[in-house]
Order: sequence, then C-alpha cells, then structure tokens
Amino acid sequence: MGAAAITGSGVHTPPDLITNDELVRAFNAYADLFNARNAEAIEAGTLRRKGHSSSDFIVTASGIHQRHVVTRDGILDPEIMHPVLPPRDPAQPSLMAEMALKACAEALAQAGREGHEVDLVICAASNHERAYPAIAVEIQQLIGAGGFAFDMNVACSSATFAIQAAADMIRAGTARCAVLVNPEICSAHTEWRDRDCHFIFGDVCTATVIEPVQAAKGGAFRILSTRCNTQFSNNIRNENGYLRRAHGRMEDRRDMQFMQEGRRVFKEVLPMVSQHIADHLAAGGIAPGDLKRLWLHQANKSMNDFIGRKVMGRVPSPDEQPNVLSDYANTSSAGSIIAFAHHSADMAPGDRGLICSFGAGYSVGSVLLERERSRSG
Repeated sequence: MGAAAITGSGVHTPPDLITNDELVRAFNAYADLFNARNAEAIEAGTLRRKGHSSSDFIVTASGIHQRHVVTRDGILDPEIMHPVLPPRDPAQPSLMAEMALKACAEALAQAGREGHEVDLVICAASNHERAYPAIAVEIQQLIGAGGFAFDMNVACSSATFAIQAAADMIRAGTARCAVLVNPEICSAHTEWRDRDCHFIFGDVCTATVIEPVQAAKGGAFRILSTRCNTQFSNNIRNENGYLRRAHGRMEDRRDMQFMQEGRRVFKEVLPMVSQHIADHLAAGGIAPGDLKRLWLHQANKSMNDFIGRKVMGRVPSPDEQPNVLSDYANTSSAGSIIAFAHHSADMAPGDRGLICSFGAGYSVGSVLLERERSRSG
C-alpha cells in the first residue's frame, strides 16, 4: 500500500485545574507538618528538613504555570498529597478508556470517520491502570471498532512509537484505519511530596487517526518518515510493578512513583535528542530551515529551547516551536500531540513539520510530516 497519514487529532482536557500558587500552598503546608512531626530526628541530623517551594521556583525550573488533573481531591490535602478516586465496577469503563473516548470522538470527527471503520486501536501511555485486559481492547469495544488492539508503553515516547507502529501496519496493509490514544493520568504517579518534582506533571488524553494518505477526506498530514531510538538508563525510573508483593515490600515507597536524576537526564538526553532529529532530517534530505514547525515533547521549557536552538541553528520563534507546557505541564506521551493538535491547522499544503518525543528508557521518537491538499469524498 501507499503512504500513511495523520487524518485527525483530538485532545481531552480534564476540567479540574491546579495553579502553581495552589500547589505551593499545599506543598508548604505538608512540609511544615512533616518538619513539626519529625522535629527530633531533624534536630539529631538523621532526617532532612523539608524546604518550601514557590511559584517563582516552579516557573524558573520548568516554565509551567498550571496543570489539569482528573481530580483535585486529595492532591491539595497536606495529609494525603495524592489523587483520591472512587473505585469503579468492572462493568464500568475504566478511567483511561473514558478519557480516550472523548479524545477519540474529536479525532474521528476531524478525520470524517466512524468508530466502526477503525480496525486498529493502540493505547500508548507511560502507565496503565491495570495489567489486563488491555485498555486498548476495551476502547476498541466502546467505539465499536473491528480488527485488533493492544497497549504500548515507551514512557514519554509512547505516542511517537505508536505512530511508527501504526504507520508501518497501514503501509503493510494489515490495518486500514488506526486510532492511537494516549490517556495520561500522570497525577497518579507523581510524588506530590517531593519539592523537586511535585509540579512537573498534569493529566490529559490525546488521540490521532492514521490512514492511507489516499483515503484521507481532509487536509491530512502525510507521514514522510519515522525514526525511533532507545538507550537503557536508570535515570528516570518507577518501581511500581506487580513483583513488589513477591519482595514483601507492599508499602507506599518513594521509588513506586516517578523518580529522576534531573541533571543527568538534562546532560544525557538533550544531545541524544538533538542528534536524533538531525539524523532523521538528514536521512530525508531535509534541511532544518525547511521545517515550518517543531512539535516537541513538553517536558521542560529549557530543554525544548536547547533542542530548538541545536536543530534550527538559531532560536525558533514561538510559532515555529509551540509551547503548551505553561498550561498543561508535562503530560508525558501526550504533550507533543497536544502541541500538534493545537498548532497545525494553519499549515499550508507542502509545509513540513516534525513531532518528537523523548523520555524514560531512554527513548526518543520522531515523525516527519507534510501537509497534504484537501481531498473531497
């Protein structure tokens, strides 16, 4: 078969919102409680005193001003400091599937497709709320899709890796219409009691529709090429796996949430990503100046500014390298897709852009796109 294309995209943004000021008040109240309850150990030097956070610190460190979450309940309570969600009956849709339905509806509408036309569903996210049955198979049933479905986890690179997998299957003829969903409930694996990372993440769900380019009904984005790369590192890690019971360590440990060695990640990931993009463009015979837009993983403004300068050889304009981090925070695999969905409608036929995501693994994935002319039918 011929080339594959992104024919639709959608974003579901949870209505609950937490500003930096709200988050800081809750964290500082927790820090004061911790210090008061552990005063003797802190005085003896066996426990470290927890310092306060500030909105200025958060903006300077990350560029984040707010984040959306599936619920505020519990997160801002100094005695809890994590989301509190009611249990769901197995007969009800899972939370991830419920989020996915809303993003899928938007993406399918943009593509001019119905759920029954879909024959591949991939749920690609940095965490899944259960091991099995696959969330993707549940979504497949809920939208009335045929074919097959599976879950995928490549941390923050999950969306771009899923696009490559779907595009390859479209080109091979094993699928005709794919829906990729990225339901990211990052608030549930954030350690809200850690000053270094309590502000980083937010929740969202994105979706994209991938089809043969000749089947596109609107101004699709032809997938010119994709590239994925991984390199093992422990510098971003989460130990909350099913074997924890086998080790007799079921307590809520710090390493069961998101952990990173931030300075090492910055030092090692940025050259890896910058070179990855340069190699991808060179392989396609495309100069950086030929790109209309860079839709980067929304992890940290300083990281993206560095990558943009390295790739473009200059400071990209906000139009060339859109930033949604300020409003959404780091939404893991969904971040680059939010940037694409919100900042692609103005691109003219022939304009080219690159989606790139990167994160734990280490992993980096990129998708080179070209805007197609609108088609009728």
